[in-house]
Amino acid sequence: MRLILIRHGETDWNARNRFQGQTDIPLNTTGRRQARVTGRRLRHEPVGAVYTSDLTRALETAHLIAASHVLEVRPSPALRERSFGAWEGLTMQEIEKAHPESASEWKKGDVYFAAPEGERLDDLQKRSVACVEEIIARHPGETVLIVGHGASLKTVILHFLEAPLTVYRRFRQDNASLNIVEFTPRGMPRILALNDTCHLHDTTLLEGEEEAM
Repeated sequence: MRLILIRHGETDWNARNRFQGQTDIPLNTTGRRQARVTGRRLRHEPVGAVYTSDLTRALETAHLIAASHVLEVRPSPALRERSFGAWEGLTMQEIEKAHPESASEWKKGDVYFAAPEGERLDDLQKRSVACVEEIIARHPGETVLIVGHGASLKTVILHFLEAPLTVYRRFRQDNASLNIVEFTPRGMPRILALNDTCHLHDTTLLEGEEEAM
């Protein structure tokens, strides 16, 4: 089996470095282009199913990618981004002014930290991994696409690597990036690609995008 984990395309809040969390922000023009290009890269993959977070930015991305596969997109709230509570919609600079104490705690990288009214990183991992494991059990031997979010996908990848959440900030998940996880016959996960964005710069895949915009 193979999982292709994809972060959603860009939104205006991504471009402005605002914490999105579970606030339902749509893709911007760049994000829709990124999703279409990602779909072109994956058009020849033998995809058996497509799952996504039910937030609009992930749903839009999933539908644009799945169009070439004529597959139903299956949304799940369990694949949502981490909730950042009162921080959502704010930049880090604004958070430091409005919530100086919690901003200071955030910088320490404690996995048990939660923004005011928000979600802890370990709780995010528990729900994200539980959902992905259900998907794996449902599709033995298939290639499955999962469209999610930066934080949620990072916690799933760390689970597959059996790595502690303390290294969470040591790698990135860019918009419309791909991560490919292959499972051996014994069920051991192997990471074949991590935060791969080569398709976003591939001129053959970008052909026609100026007209589409």
